[in-house]
Amino acid sequence: MRFFDYLEDARLGMLFVDPVREGGRSHQGLVVARHEIDYRRPLTFRPDPVRVETWVTEIRPSRFTLAYEIKDDEEVFVRARSVMVAYDVAGARPRRLTEDELAYLKRFSVED
Repeated sequence: MRFFDYLEDARLGMLFVDPVREGGRSHQGLVVARHEIDYRRPLTFRPDPVRVETWVTEIRPSRFTLAYEIKDDEEVFVRARSVMVAYDVAGARPRRLTEDELAYLKRFSVED
């Protein structure tokens, strides 16, 4: 199940350590509510790298959906989605996305 690790690395890179985040601020209190994964082709051990492309397909007041493809220059190995929910850690409940979070997510938004 290394695919989920690849997706997590891409998600964390986009949401928490992406260099385009203004002022170095990250999204706070996000949880994964759902994962979907479609295996398209086997990916066996190989020296050639693969990449994970990630984009936003839906934005709602308290959640958003990320889409991913794990691929190389010729083939798509996996297509996946994650539904992310904004979460108030101190209150232990969902919260609304902030204006800054919404603006950031819109930069990566592509309609399916």
